[in-house]
Order: sequence, then structure tokens, then C-alpha cells
Amino acid sequence: MTRVGIVGGTGYTGSELLRLLVGHPQVEIAAITSRGEAGTDVCDLFAHLRGHLSLRFSEPSPEALGDCDLVFFATPNGTAMRMVPELLGRGARIIDLAADFRLKDAALWERWYGMPHACPELLEEAVYGLPELNREAIREARLIANPGCYPTAVTLGLAPLVEAGAVDPTWLIADAKSGVSGAGRKAATGLLMAEVGEGFKAYSSAGHRHAPEIMQNLAALTDQPVQLTFVPHLVPMIRGIEATLYGRRAAAGLDLQRLFAERYADEPFVDVMPSGSHPDTRSVRGANLCRIAVGEQPGGVVIVQSVIDNLVKGAAGQAIQNMNLMLGLEETLGLRGVPLQP
Repeated sequence: MTRVGIVGGTGYTGSELLRLLVGHPQVEIAAITSRGEAGTDVCDLFAHLRGHLSLRFSEPSPEALGDCDLVFFATPNGTAMRMVPELLGRGARIIDLAADFRLKDAALWERWYGMPHACPELLEEAVYGLPELNREAIREARLIANPGCYPTAVTLGLAPLVEAGAVDPTWLIADAKSGVSGAGRKAATGLLMAEVGEGFKAYSSAGHRHAPEIMQNLAALTDQPVQLTFVPHLVPMIRGIEATLYGRRAAAGLDLQRLFAERYADEPFVDVMPSGSHPDTRSVRGANLCRIAVGEQPGGVVIVQSVIDNLVKGAAGQAIQNMNLMLGLEETLGLRGVPLQP
């Protein structure tokens, strides 16, 4: 059994990691940390785990995590980078679900995240944990940068087009919408039910920190310049991301449905839907799955619809998918759950 630890286990992502890991046949949860809840039984905070987990939150420290084979960081940006070097030195492998290691350029990271990077020497080593792009590198990695939720949906939706030169990479648009759990588990007026319900709005339209992450992904797939307009929106639902993606066709005669079907034919967690489909976020709720549909409007505008559960394929489920690859396990182990309905 692989002994795993979770740093920052009280948020939605930490809760989702626990939900999935307690059913994983090759994992033992050895430690889960929280400064604010240290000493509290996990099941007192997460009643849905009663009968599945007997563990208390502990203070986050290298000593508390020292005998773990692999450590997940489900912490705010800027936390993992302060602990990772010592944990790597102790022999642990790391999966960071925050943004500390997603961008290769330290100056760019500092500009978007507003703080100096504590270990920029590890940025080049860190493997970006999107298995559909980097599977073989993930298998050998000791440090994984788990992708952001928006970048997962957008990158999977645009990658086949950019790889094949099917669209102009200098004219890409991502119109994305997320449920409120994407903002994290915190008390904030703008996230109250009475504030979010019956409403729909864009935010960070002048620039969102996930944009450089998406552009870094797409730039690795082409030798041409990449330009992306990315605007996120908040919708009054708990889980889910829907990304409607636009590109101008650059290759005449290419069968787009076939392109996507062949690109993702062997991917266990990407479902290319039949032509004319409109994937619904409810169809992936609770599952480590991205559903994609591709089409085209007159005038050569290609439209891709990509949906994920932001807490699963956009966070915890993808982290476990990465863990399975790192440990040499079946990639789908512990992730075969059927989406929730209704």
C-alpha cells in the first residue's frame, strides 16, 4: 500500500481527494493536515466520510508527512512551494493542486500571483499533470503541477485543433463558466447563495491568471504564435465548468469530428460526443471525465464545447489519475465512478 498525505484537507478539493482516496484499493491515507482544525476528527468536519476514515487533522509539518510516499497539496497558492523542497529531500513524491509549479517562467508566475517564488529552481523539473498531453513524463516525475480547472477544460478542447493546425492559433477564444465551488470553501459575500443565485456574470475580464497557463499549454503544441482571449464567468451552480471555445478554421477539408475522435480514442477520461451534441455539466458531475463536442458555423468558425466537474477532472480526480501513473498503477484505478444524476 502507498502511504499518502494531504496538506490542506479542509477545502472542497481536500474533501474531494478524501472522498476518492478512501475507495482506492492501493492507497492508505496516512496524514491530513490543517492549521485551523488540528486535533479535530476528519469525520466531525466531513460527515459523509463517517465509517470510511478514522483520522484526525494534524499540524502541517515535514515531520508529520515524513513517512508518506506521496503528498498532495490542496492548499492556497504560495503554500506548497515553501514545503516541497524539504519533502522531496525526504524522498516523497509531490502533487500540487495549486498553481505553484504550473508556469515555467518564474517572473511570469510572480507577476500573476503577486509574490516571489520560493523555489524557482524546481519549475523546470515540475511536470504539468495533464495526462492527455504528458502521460509518459508524469510516470517518471517526482513533482507534478496539477492543472487548473479552467485550463483542463480549455486545453483538452483546443489541443486537437492546435496540434493539427486546424485553426489559426493567433485567434482563439475561450468563453468559460464555472460553479461557485471553484472559488474555494470560504466565507465571502460574493459567494453567498443570495448573492450568486438568479445571477450570471463575467469576472477577471481584463486578465485571469489561468490565461498564461492555457497559453503555455497550447504554445507547446505548435511552432506558431498563440493568442488567446479568455473570459471566465460565475454561474449559480455548485460544480461544473463549461467552456465554449472558438477558432477560425485554417485547414480546409479536415474532418473535425474524426480529428477529435482519433485524438482521444484511447483516452479513458475524454468522451468525444456525436456530431451536433451539446454536453451538459450535469453529465460529468462527480466523475473524472471531460465530454467534448465539436462543430462549425458558416464562415469557418470552429466551435468546441468542453465540460468537466471542476472538483474532479479539474482537481482531485486528475490528481489521483496522476498518482496512478506515478505509481505504475492502472490509470483508471479508483476513478471509475459513474457521474451523479440528477
